[in-house]
Amino acid sequence: MIRWLAALCLLAMGAPVQADEMRPVAIQFEQVDEGEWRLGWRQPIASAADDRMAMPQIPANCRIEGKVERQMAPLAAHGAADVTCTGEVAGQTIGWPAFPGHGEAILRVSPLGRALQVHRLTPETPFATIAERPSAAQVWRSYFVIGVEHILAGWDHLLFVIALVLLVARPWPVVKAATAFTIAHSITLAAVTLGFSGIRQDVVEALIALSIVFLAVEIARGRRDTLTRRLPWLVAFAFGLLHGFGFAGALREIGLPEGEVPAALVSFNLGVEAGQLLVVAAVLALLRLVDRLRPRARPRLVRLSAYGVGIMGSYWLIDRLFG
Repeated sequence: MIRWLAALCLLAMGAPVQADEMRPVAIQFEQVDEGEWRLGWRQPIASAADDRMAMPQIPANCRIEGKVERQMAPLAAHGAADVTCTGEVAGQTIGWPAFPGHGEAILRVSPLGRALQVHRLTPETPFATIAERPSAAQVWRSYFVIGVEHILAGWDHLLFVIALVLLVARPWPVVKAATAFTIAHSITLAAVTLGFSGIRQDVVEALIALSIVFLAVEIARGRRDTLTRRLPWLVAFAFGLLHGFGFAGALREIGLPEGEVPAALVSFNLGVEAGQLLVVAAVLALLRLVDRLRPRARPRLVRLSAYGVGIMGSYWLIDRLFG
């Protein structure tokens, strides 16, 4: 049983090739004049099987004028078109029907003189109804789910949290460390989003990978008395400031709704925290299961997991520095 658990840990840590994999389809529907709109979209390309000619489905009372512009970029296909609409678009549906291979799409609708509204589209709900006025509940719900998905799908942030739990391994200290991490990344996320600070994204991504390698080394060193083991919350806080810049990069890709920026920031952070708590609970439950089945096997399993985390973090670090 212990061997199967160890193999499962290694498989989970070896599965991701790209970290911070929150690359949804991005759709922008912006009004430029009375009855005139501009449609733009970015479709991540993961493989040759992806439909690079896919495009959003516009409201029924709208039509595309002129030629559809298409351009390829690394790992993404970009498209744009001028659209003419007859009458109001409020109450009409717009969406992304070509979902195979993509988990979600972020749709932004920007009418003239009215607040930007953001909709999250999925394979189950590929279309959204354009609202006359976006509700605060819609913003809270959408950005909370985005936050949960970002921590669960962003493998570098996820591995950092897993490594933190493996290092501390006790429920209350883990909760304190995870809370310190959340407070820290909330500070830098808000500062960057509101325009008070910022760091180049490539530098941030490399440093995030380095933080994972650092924790993996600390775990592999065993029970030595280090600052990280004495004050894990302090180390989590310091690295949390760094990870906040990474979260800000993800939010920059998605965009924030005008007039609802505080609600979007808070709900996104709450979603990230909820996702972190799910991960913390799962890892602690796994360690408890190991203690019940084979108490002496826990150090070996933790060290083996540390090697997996360290190898993945090192790969990302080298790739982000020289790739």
